[in-house]
Amino acid sequence: MKPDQIIHQLKQMSNPQNVAGMVRFGIRTESALGIPVPELRKFAREVGSNHLLAQQLWQTNIHEARLLAAFIDDPRQVNKQQMEQWALDFNSWDICDQVCNHLFRKTPFAHQMALKWSRAQAEFVKRAGFVLMAVLAVHDKKSGDQPFLDFLKIIQQESQDERNFVKKAVNWALRQIGKRNLSLHQAALKTAEQINQIDSKSAGWIATDALRELRSEKILSKLKTARDKQ
Repeated sequence: MKPDQIIHQLKQMSNPQNVAGMVRFGIRTESALGIPVPELRKFAREVGSNHLLAQQLWQTNIHEARLLAAFIDDPRQVNKQQMEQWALDFNSWDICDQVCNHLFRKTPFAHQMALKWSRAQAEFVKRAGFVLMAVLAVHDKKSGDQPFLDFLKIIQQESQDERNFVKKAVNWALRQIGKRNLSLHQAALKTAEQINQIDSKSAGWIATDALRELRSEKILSKLKTARDKQ
C-alpha cells in the first residue's frame, strides 16, 4: 500500500467522538483521527512490516499515522539518527510510549538512548528515556542486572523533575525495574527510600507510589515464585 492509500483508509476509520475522550487522557489531538489503538494494530498487521512506508507515514504528522509507523517499522533498519529525530517530534505521551514500547526497545541502541534521553531537557524526549527503561525492564530478557542498576542511579538523580509526564515515567521505570527480579527489587526499594529523603514534591510522590507497590505481598510473592522456577 502507498502512503496516500494508508491515509485515506485511516480517515475512513476516524471517529471524532473518540477525539474528545483522548483529550480527557491528556493526549494531544490537533492532528488526531480518534482511531482506537487495537484497530490500528489490526490494520498494521494487514499492512505488514515496511521501513520506508513507516518513514513516509511519520512525515504526515497525523497522530494515528505516526502510531501506525511505529507498529510497521522494522527495528533492524532503525538507526540512532531516526530515533533522535522521532524523539524530537514527540508531542504527546501516547506517541512517545507506543514508539518506545513497540519499536525503539527492539533496537540495539535502546539502552544507550535510554541513558542519553533521561538527561534531556525536552519533556517528551526525557520521558522517552524513562519509558525505555521501564519497557526494557519488562521485555529485555538477555541483559543482566548491571544496566538496570545504572538506570536506578539516573532515576534517583532525575527524580526532582516536577513535569507530570516526566515524573510519571520516572516512577514507572523505578517500579518495573523493581519487579524484574529479587535482586533488583531490593535495589529499587533502596533507591525509592533514598528518593523519599529528597526535599521535592515530585521525588516524594515517585518514592511513595513505588514503595507502595514494591512492598506489596503480591509483588514479593510473584518474584519469589519466579526465582523458585529458575
